[in-house]
Amino acid sequence: MRQVTNIRWRIVLLLFIAGFINYLDRAALSVAAPAVMRELHMSPSSLGLLFSTFFIGYAAFNFIGGWAADRWGGKRVFSGAVLTWSLLCGATGLASGFGSLLAVRTLFGMAEGPLATTINKIVNNWFPHKESATAFGFANCGLPLGGAVAGPVVGLLTAAYGWRVAFAGIACFGLLWLVFWVFMATDKPHQHARVSDDERRLIESDRSVPESPADLRPLGFYLKQPAILAAMISYFGYSYILFFFLTWFPTFLTMDRHLSLKSMSLATVLPWLLGFIGYGLSGVLSDLIFRRTGNALLARKRVLIACLGTAGVCVTLAGAVTTTLGALLLMAIAVFALYLSGSAYWALIQDTIPGPKLGSVGGCVHAIANCAGIVGPAATGFLVQESHTFLSAFFLAGGIALASVLAVAILLRPRALAPRKSSDARVCG
Repeated sequence: MRQVTNIRWRIVLLLFIAGFINYLDRAALSVAAPAVMRELHMSPSSLGLLFSTFFIGYAAFNFIGGWAADRWGGKRVFSGAVLTWSLLCGATGLASGFGSLLAVRTLFGMAEGPLATTINKIVNNWFPHKESATAFGFANCGLPLGGAVAGPVVGLLTAAYGWRVAFAGIACFGLLWLVFWVFMATDKPHQHARVSDDERRLIESDRSVPESPADLRPLGFYLKQPAILAAMISYFGYSYILFFFLTWFPTFLTMDRHLSLKSMSLATVLPWLLGFIGYGLSGVLSDLIFRRTGNALLARKRVLIACLGTAGVCVTLAGAVTTTLGALLLMAIAVFALYLSGSAYWALIQDTIPGPKLGSVGGCVHAIANCAGIVGPAATGFLVQESHTFLSAFFLAGGIALASVLAVAILLRPRALAPRKSSDARVCG
């Protein structure tokens, strides 16, 4: 008998690298924002609108990308997304004014939209239920690591050569990754020549939800399930804090705390590194509670309430402290706790939704969550411009997260399940 191979974990490694590149590209504008604002004569409210416009395209293609992955496969959609966003990242450096930058960032957001949904689809195809949250956490912990590297890399490149050269340089990473992905990955295990029969059986023997076409319901049925509603609301709170940190925290450090571009670039590394650790542990924590309780939804609920609640409190306090070090440490804890919940949202979807509908439902959940990216950065920009302080923006971000925790406590009511059997986790909340 052939030994079980580990091709599924090589797929996760490729996804990890893709996530790293994604956030390196995405965070670049936030890091370079002071230089971009000076050269293009932009106000804080204009920068906020620029950040928000990215998420208009991004949220729309969360669903479109998920639907496309259900129809044409995660690998194909993911490949097209990486190719497009890499080219548009490079095109950002060609912008001549606010209007052209706005157009490029909208298209850039559309290209990045399918990322999380297609990763969830690919993980669902390649992993048994008992490993799915762990795999998703490892695949996505490259995101905050990319954010950590973006600060020093983009900041130092911008300081040395200008922000336009910085965008052109980092765009090349995605194009190089794409070559490896096309030749090393497949959409499903049975399509991969090097997957052993044992590994394929391991994957296919432990599905979270039955996938018989006769059992499938319309999309609206799944979106009304309490577990999915809880995922939408809590993911919105998660996204509001994340995008507040991603888009405005670097500018807060330079505008409000008067750090130089180089100092700000180095200061933002700590929260991102803690986020990298948190996301890597998120799936392990969620699956560990799952195995101990035998109840998948209970495991996700405990993680969401504890971690998202901690993040909300820390963000609120970060806006109230008077020292730069205090604000930085509180945001670092918030980002760690936030990412520690990162796998739970997608695990809830996998616990509840059959594979053929996973992309569409996941895309809807992700689109609703990323509406936080549309309203949040713009709201922050107007609050800062009108009040000349970031205090109310911090309070708003923390309050939204805590309200999301309350929604999870009310909506997510796991049923009693037979103990310690992953195959018994087929519930809709």
